[in-house]
Amino acid sequence: MEEYNFDIVEELKKLPARPGVYLMHDEKDQIIYVGKAISLKNRVRQYFQSSRNKGIKIEQMVTHIRRFEYIVTDSELEALVLECNLIKEHRPKYNTMLMDDKAYPFIKVTVNEPFPRVMLARNVVKDKAKYFGPYTSGQAVRDTIELLHKLYHLRSCNRNLPKDTGKERACLNYHIRQCDAPCQGCISQEEYAKAVSEVVRFLNGHYEGILSELEGKMNAASEALEFEKAIEYRELLNSVKKVSQKQKITDTGGEDRDILAAATEEEDAVVQVFFIRGGRLIGRDHFYLRISKEESIGSILDSFIKQYYGGTPFIPGELVLPEEPEDRELIEEWLSGRRGSKVTLRVPKKGTKEKLVELAVSNAQLVLSKDKERLKREEGRTIGAVKEIAGLLGLKGISRMEAFDISNTNGFESVGSMVVYERGKPKRNDYRKFKIKGIKGADDYGSMREVLTRRFTHGLREREESRELGGFTTFPDLILMDGGKGQVNVALQVLESLHLDIPVCGMVKDDHHRTRGLYYQNEEIPIDRSSQAFLLVTRIQDEAHRFAIEYHKQLRGKGQVHSILDDIPGIGPARRKALMREFASLDEIKAATAERLAQIPEMNEKAAESVYKFFH
Repeated sequence: MEEYNFDIVEELKKLPARPGVYLMHDEKDQIIYVGKAISLKNRVRQYFQSSRNKGIKIEQMVTHIRRFEYIVTDSELEALVLECNLIKEHRPKYNTMLMDDKAYPFIKVTVNEPFPRVMLARNVVKDKAKYFGPYTSGQAVRDTIELLHKLYHLRSCNRNLPKDTGKERACLNYHIRQCDAPCQGCISQEEYAKAVSEVVRFLNGHYEGILSELEGKMNAASEALEFEKAIEYRELLNSVKKVSQKQKITDTGGEDRDILAAATEEEDAVVQVFFIRGGRLIGRDHFYLRISKEESIGSILDSFIKQYYGGTPFIPGELVLPEEPEDRELIEEWLSGRRGSKVTLRVPKKGTKEKLVELAVSNAQLVLSKDKERLKREEGRTIGAVKEIAGLLGLKGISRMEAFDISNTNGFESVGSMVVYERGKPKRNDYRKFKIKGIKGADDYGSMREVLTRRFTHGLREREESRELGGFTTFPDLILMDGGKGQVNVALQVLESLHLDIPVCGMVKDDHHRTRGLYYQNEEIPIDRSSQAFLLVTRIQDEAHRFAIEYHKQLRGKGQVHSILDDIPGIGPARRKALMREFASLDEIKAATAERLAQIPEMNEKAAESVYKFFH
């Protein structure tokens, strides 16, 4: 731990009376709380005044503060935006944290193109297209898009039209009557635009025209004894009725609102959100939060709104709440800026909105009570297991763990893997693969040294370039090595050479290749095989091994791995395979005499002599 010569009393005197964000650090210099203030001088000093009633969370947090820093902004609104970004980046222990990071899909109509398309979109961007949503079901989006193609025959390809008209043949959709083939000039831009207008009307909830049209076509086909067509129109009619009854979309310019409510128990909270679009309740979802005891509903909703609506691409014109959040006016100003039009926060006292809030509250309470045990089990498997590992090693504040493994085929072809677990769960976006470049043969220690050196050198370089945290830039709180003393020492040597101080622990296996214990600070620490810590270590070890093997197979399948045997004159693929089949490792080939090599059926004296001379 780095020691800081930080005099809190003296530093409090230097605080400016200006808006900004403050960050509290603990004894390990980790950020444990992020807050904003109209006046940094007044707000930060309050934490250290014994006369103030701070609440359990703040009192507990203050005992861990070893230093603080601050960033001055030009306004309180700028401070709020910065606070949201810093909380999301650092996930401080004493901030109320949103545990779920959900995103909802939209339907996008590319009206900015000469021949528009209808597609699923995960984000709303300013590209002059029309967006409808958000949906609460990805499958509902796909079903609706499929229906629209059947009804209006819009293209789904990405051809540049009309520039590429006639350059390629029409696709299958044209032949199954789900596209009018504008790519072949089979429909004019004007006629196509009419179909697009009908699609937009449909997505805005106007179904009456298409229902009447389909019903008329179905009856006409039936009267003409064209029963296959009649059945086709009937199925389309039923699909439209189904969508109209369970519509999940609305124009983003319509009257939309979200109903929010929260339920709490100890340090768990659930926020229930009802999505109302165009005056209709079209879906709901719930979100888990980590809170402190005795935290108010208003404070919880304040934190939820900042974190959730700071990341979602769609913001409704109104949020309806059971209690007023702490920063109501500031949040309204912030959300209005993000939406591009007025956003209002309301606390209804009577009427339909109040009943919807009550319904949301009861649903939040139901979700919390129903999922309480499941949440506890999940936390035991993840966060609880991490705490157990930290306890075994005598460490604090472990969140991110990185595990490394090496894979090769009889020492000929080596690759490395890096898997990442945060809060006990795999973070697959941060996994990394390494093709060993500087090591020949079955040198696991040398291969691991190369992997670790490349990983942390890359990370240090990206940090110097002020890259965003993530991937190589974020360093682990604990490194887990697939092995014991030897692998741990390799890691410690690499870290020392790079002037990094990160705990390194070995995952030791028994003679049956099963996890036996942990190797830390020259001592093997046994683990209870029934504990969550043991199960998590086993999962991490298996995942690192799986990821390395998977990459190794992938490269072998593509023929991308180069063996040292390929460099021997007169040794082609057949003889290389024969050598690998005959000998258990590269070291055995090196130790073999020319006479022994010549005994292999695929080899002759000249080839055997070539192999012997290559290694001697």
